[in-house]
Amino acid sequence: MKLKPLFALSSLALSFSVLANQPTLTVYTYDSFTSDWGAGPKLEPIFEQQCGCDLKFMPFEDGVTMFNRIRLEGNKTKADVMLGIDNFVMPEAEKSGLFAESGLENKGLDLNWTDKTFVPFDFGEYAFIYHKQKVANPPKSLKELVERQDLKVIYQDPRTSTVGRGLLFWVNSVYGDNAEQAWQSLAKHTVTVGKGWSETYGAFLKGESDLVLSYATSPLYHQWHEKDENYVAANFAEGHLVQVEVAAITKASKQPQLAKQFLAFLQQPEAQKIISFHNVMKPVVSSQADPLFKTLPTYPATNFTQPSTDTVKQWLATWQKAVSK
Repeated sequence: MKLKPLFALSSLALSFSVLANQPTLTVYTYDSFTSDWGAGPKLEPIFEQQCGCDLKFMPFEDGVTMFNRIRLEGNKTKADVMLGIDNFVMPEAEKSGLFAESGLENKGLDLNWTDKTFVPFDFGEYAFIYHKQKVANPPKSLKELVERQDLKVIYQDPRTSTVGRGLLFWVNSVYGDNAEQAWQSLAKHTVTVGKGWSETYGAFLKGESDLVLSYATSPLYHQWHEKDENYVAANFAEGHLVQVEVAAITKASKQPQLAKQFLAFLQQPEAQKIISFHNVMKPVVSSQADPLFKTLPTYPATNFTQPSTDTVKQWLATWQKAVSK
């Protein structure tokens, strides 16, 4: 009898049986989180070992695109968890009624957080990044950036990108009723408005612009992976908006307990170390974060009041009108 091949086939069948019986947790997120260099592939085996489940990431071009998909799918969404919108999109997500309370207390965080539905996993200030060997006289304020026609700029579409949405709020908080004129001025020296962060930052690295909208933490990426200290985040006199990235459980989730376990996992020290390093964002629990985070300059926060959904729609319409002229 050929016992060895029979044993091998039996083991293979058993493995498939075990996998088939594992529950699946589906997480909608943005593409840079699931890329080869992103946090997702590093977190996946660690959480799967904890949960005895199959963690499945479904990537989208950006956080706003992802949220719009869930809003379109409604109660029929396949997502158990949405990972990657931010504090500026949260009011729209809350208003949708598609997300359940997390049941987590969010204690021991490096930021003050009281929301019961959305769970923070990293944060950072929006900033424009430049190469100090190529831009000798960087702008010292948002107004200077907007007005200086000698600077080529790339940023993200506020209709599809959480980063672009941040700039929408930033410009309106600084310019108020004069935001349309600011957008028109910026449009004159904007190289492109991209759908998401990965696309736009990649274009900047190829030399297509002098500055790109990103985060104050972005220079750390170049220090960690390229040993290059030439990339700098411009420090603006008006202050910077702080983005907090969050995750939430959908009310349509077929695995609500696993989803809650995953949200709690995101704040565990090991996960925080991975997220902060690969997302290049500040951890919400900094006990095991890379010490280089403490070497970053201080970027003061600008005063900001969360607008209503109707106001955001008006701002988007104003932006679209201004850039289409």
